[in-house]
Amino acid sequence: MVETLNGGAAMNPSIALKTLKLLRNPIQIQNQKDKDDITLTARETEVLEHLSKGLSYNAIADNLILSTGTIRKHIENIYKKLQVHNKLEAVQKAKKNNLI
Repeated sequence: MVETLNGGAAMNPSIALKTLKLLRNPIQIQNQKDKDDITLTARETEVLEHLSKGLSYNAIADNLILSTGTIRKHIENIYKKLQVHNKLEAVQKAKKNNLI
């Protein structure tokens, strides 16, 4: 504490370096974390690709020969995994993370 009062660093050099790196590149660190955590099933990816083309739930269901309820459940799971709240966010995040 005396060192800090005399103009010294409030934290040790290694902590200061890590803090500066985080401040300089917060988006890169967050994006890397997001990429590592996201894993979609093959069917979820397929549904998301159809969603990115602007198809409705009914159209996706018809194309994949599934019920609309099943499509809704897949999309619900996709939203949870991607941590998003709507179609646009889901598609944007999936493209950003090279999932589709």
